[in-house]
Amino acid sequence: MKKFKWIITVTGGLLLLFVVLTLFNTFTVDSKQPSPDSTTIKINKQAAVSRFSKAITFQTISYKDRSKFDLETFQLFIDYLKESYPAVHSNLELEKVNDYALIYKWKGTNPSKKPIGLTAHYDVVPVIEGTEDNWQQKPFSGNVVEGNIWGRGTLDDKIGVIGILEATEYLINNGYSPSRDVYLMFGHDEEIGGLEGASAIVDTLKERGVTFAFVLDEGGAIVENMVPGVKKPVGVVGISEKGSATAELTIKGSGGHSSQPKDETNIGRLSAAIAKLEDRQFDADLKGPGEDLFEFVAPEMSFGMKYVFANKVIFEPIIEKILLQKPASAALIRTTIAPTIFNAGEQYNALPEEATAVINFRLMPGETLKGVKKFIRNTIDDNAIQITIEGIEASGVSETNNWQFKSIQQAARNVYENAVIAPYLMFAGSDAKHYDAISENTYRFSPVQITAEDLKRMHGTDEHISEENYINAIKFYAEVMKEANRK
Repeated sequence: MKKFKWIITVTGGLLLLFVVLTLFNTFTVDSKQPSPDSTTIKINKQAAVSRFSKAITFQTISYKDRSKFDLETFQLFIDYLKESYPAVHSNLELEKVNDYALIYKWKGTNPSKKPIGLTAHYDVVPVIEGTEDNWQQKPFSGNVVEGNIWGRGTLDDKIGVIGILEATEYLINNGYSPSRDVYLMFGHDEEIGGLEGASAIVDTLKERGVTFAFVLDEGGAIVENMVPGVKKPVGVVGISEKGSATAELTIKGSGGHSSQPKDETNIGRLSAAIAKLEDRQFDADLKGPGEDLFEFVAPEMSFGMKYVFANKVIFEPIIEKILLQKPASAALIRTTIAPTIFNAGEQYNALPEEATAVINFRLMPGETLKGVKKFIRNTIDDNAIQITIEGIEASGVSETNNWQFKSIQQAARNVYENAVIAPYLMFAGSDAKHYDAISENTYRFSPVQITAEDLKRMHGTDEHISEENYINAIKFYAEVMKEANRK
């Protein structure tokens, strides 16, 4: 009996200690959000919107087949920039790389400071043939209707190019001079990899020994209802982007008539291989940028969610299980597997002699193409299936506990005072990865507050942005230049 009471006493004591420690962790989580310093920047809305509207009308479309590029239109767009931003073109040095990629250099007053770079791209994806009439406004109209600016590039990514130039023009006209050099770098082929744009810009600057304190590109935005337990909109700044690998699985064998099939056909074996990959999946692990995201948002959560995330060491298996329930959050903590193409057969009554499947993998930081190929081979366990894989590995991971990230965070808070600004892992690709070679840190942030539906429109139908968002983007770019030059 005494032993039983002792066990109860010890168990109760340990439980009490557990509760005290976890509650202590919960109540002592400090906010990582800087106090906003409300922006005083005043933008001539009508003039700025008019210039952006016109910029959308230039059909600077990227095609995988570069021979389809309408380079005359690209040049007309460059000419339009010179006409629209006279102060920028009078005060900054402009250099063209491969004729259409642009480098503007704004010379600072203190050459001992490392420069910063703001980058964006002015090429856009094509409008899918046959969907033009599905748009509420014509895809390249630039129409302004009921407070919204319509057209391809309003979100991705002429808003970055025009927003940066508007901010620079504003600062110059208001007598501002940066202390450190500021580079504005605009690619023209980001949508097909950026090899002649951003990559060539990097090669050019690398030859001159130019290195940046940070480079800021497009990326995460400010979205409501993004993080469970956080009522405020959350703005996510990409500190890394996933790698992208394309694996091709091929099996060859005898065909024959469909009336006499073998027990195992090419299609059946390849389908089984894909099923094995989807069934196994890569291991999930809340670490790196994903972990950083929750460290920044945990202090802003409701009590229940804050309790869990403030004690991540204890509840990590539960957190990972919750995150795996939705594709968007699952992609934050593991390498993803997405079969996208399957080719086999031409005749309904003939067994195909060859079957091929294409699978896209988005790689977590630290994962390698070699490791992915090994994972495929071990998982499918079928030596008859040939595997080829190509792609790019995840970018490096930039810091968050430094003045560079804090400058971006502060600038965003100055414009969007109610938003929670946090780091995250970007799933899509951007030009930012090229700048890793010449920058201490690369960040990815689109300074607009949008909905989940808006995100779907980036490469789809009815791409548009509100006038308010566009003006706020200009303010953000001006603020981030000022914040960085205070350091």
